[in-house]
Amino acid sequence: MKLLLDTHTVLWFWWDDPNLSPTAKAAILNLENQVLVSRAVPWEVAIKVSLKKLDIGGSYPGFFAQHMLRSGLRYLETHDDHLAALTTLPFHHRDPFDRLMIAQAFVNTLHVVSADEAFDAYGMSRIWS
Repeated sequence: MKLLLDTHTVLWFWWDDPNLSPTAKAAILNLENQVLVSRAVPWEVAIKVSLKKLDIGGSYPGFFAQHMLRSGLRYLETHDDHLAALTTLPFHHRDPFDRLMIAQAFVNTLHVVSADEAFDAYGMSRIWS
């Protein structure tokens, strides 16, 4: 199975946060799954850190490189077909980072790992509980 992790999911996984559901954690740890992180995730985190809406426990430079390497997760790059999918995506969800992840999930046939129930309005596969 190919998984795409939402921003909170990535952070909670790295921090071993109890908010990460056991189902989500098991899916991420399952070696048979391909686990991907959208390039939208570090972008969203950088913005939230700069606005002081998120504390990552240190400085931003090097944060993602260190955690991506340590966890063995891989980035999903953003391509033109992902952006084209945004032009036809209904506005069930207004968050631009989540909308890009939704488009990427559709284009690449990915299961999204997220606590955000707003993803369900798109009829996609969401793993959480």
